Amino acid sequence: MNVPTTGSARNFAADTGDSHTSSIAAWLERAVVGCLFAIAVCAPHSIAATQGFWVSGLLLWAARFTVRPRPLLFRTPIDLPLLIFFSLTVLAAVFSYAPDISISKLRSASLFTIVFLVAQNVSSPRVLRSLAVALIASCMINVVYTFGERALGRGVRVEGLAAESPLRGAGVEEGDTLLELDGAPLHNLAEVESALATGASERPLPRIKVYRYEAFYDLDITHGSLLSGATPEARLGVGSWTRGRDWRAAGFYGHYTTYAEALQLIASLALGLLIALHFGRGDSEQGVRSWRTRNSLLLGCAVAGLCAALLMTVTRASWLAFLVSAFTIVLVGARSRRVALVMVCAALLLVPLGLFVLQQKRNVGFLDRRDASTTWRATVYREGVELLFKSPRHMLVGVGMDSIRRFWPQWGMFEQGRIPRGHLHSTPLMIAVERGLPALFVWFWFLFTYGRTLWRMTREKLLDSWIERGIALGALGGLAGLFTSGIVHYNLGDSEVVMIFYFIVGLALVVNHQAVKEHPTREVVINPLP
Repeated sequence: MNVPTTGSARNFAADTGDSHTSSIAAWLERAVVGCLFAIAVCAPHSIAATQGFWVSGLLLWAARFTVRPRPLLFRTPIDLPLLIFFSLTVLAAVFSYAPDISISKLRSASLFTIVFLVAQNVSSPRVLRSLAVALIASCMINVVYTFGERALGRGVRVEGLAAESPLRGAGVEEGDTLLELDGAPLHNLAEVESALATGASERPLPRIKVYRYEAFYDLDITHGSLLSGATPEARLGVGSWTRGRDWRAAGFYGHYTTYAEALQLIASLALGLLIALHFGRGDSEQGVRSWRTRNSLLLGCAVAGLCAALLMTVTRASWLAFLVSAFTIVLVGARSRRVALVMVCAALLLVPLGLFVLQQKRNVGFLDRRDASTTWRATVYREGVELLFKSPRHMLVGVGMDSIRRFWPQWGMFEQGRIPRGHLHSTPLMIAVERGLPALFVWFWFLFTYGRTLWRMTREKLLDSWIERGIALGALGGLAGLFTSGIVHYNLGDSEVVMIFYFIVGLALVVNHQAVKEHPTREVVINPLP
């Protein structure tokens, strides 16, 4: 039996004639929905704004329970695993080696409440569809920004450095991009020449910020070290220069990996909608709709733009994750051999392009032993497993979230500090080490339960609307992609990525609840109400 949602509560209040209470309840419900739209709009751009609207939404939702008639809730398939996972996270924080650090991380761990904030407060298909569209449309803003930034370029990329060049003497190499001079954006070589001119020796040494194959360096250049010549290029010993376009795209985020993971999730949602639009319930190829409609063009442009931006992040794991996601969406949603063949051909064409971009922008191959990020990942995986099985306490409740940041020297991690320090670059391993093996089991339980719910929705032909089916397909593909990239990325530790993931989970649960109401004899939920 299904329980009415907040929309039913509004109707009940109106029927009882309590207009004052009803108006307050309606205002609170509209305010919560407004926060959901704000989350959808802000999530692809700003962690601070998104979390602000998340907290505001929770407070408004809590206030709604103080007004009669109180909203009635429905159970979702993932209630139990999510709540148990959070409980085990709290337990791990209490027994942490650094409880002050771990307890402060519970705010991020509580982001799972976004799932229920969305699922319990979206009471109409119109709001559901609008939220999905708003998330994709908002992300296109930073995609356009990424394209524009790349077209305009940034900094000065130098070529043909002379052996006696003052830049080479400071440590600049061929192909480096000079981004900043003394903290200010650098636009041309004349600015560098002016800073090095004779007579400025009483000032501190000019400092330039240099980008070279993923790394940033701050280099000091000696005053008065200019060569003879009539142009800034000649006096700096530079053969030629262009605007720099080598950096990895990061959108409005501070890191390219975070941006890549967010793009993977949102691109999966857009692709799911596109496939659902054209293949309906996937009954046959004869049911394919025209690709020339307005919705087709918009979704097609969105998918193409998101994929291009993802390519510019030069993030291998996220590339592979979206490839897995796309195959999942097409195989489940289209059920067409011809489309599957087209998908394989497209992947075969894109793989060389990806390898070329990887070589040009990062100077490494897809699986390259020369790549430091590959070698030190193997090291931290080994150290993480050793730490996990070092003590029964570690296996049961973990060492506590972010305790590694304080105690890594005592535990002999990160090759005694010789490789980048931080985390273990694997979601399953980080959960096990920080929260214990039981927490890892429950996390897999959540992923399996959620995935099975999505699978049933997409395979049992319970969704009549292409948008609802597209949300389910996109959520399924996004889940497959998130799990894939999570093997070598700690994506659960990226709050920006987690908020988008949980938001899409909430949308999918709304779709599931609507399917249950429309097909009461063919329930797809796993934990239905008695």
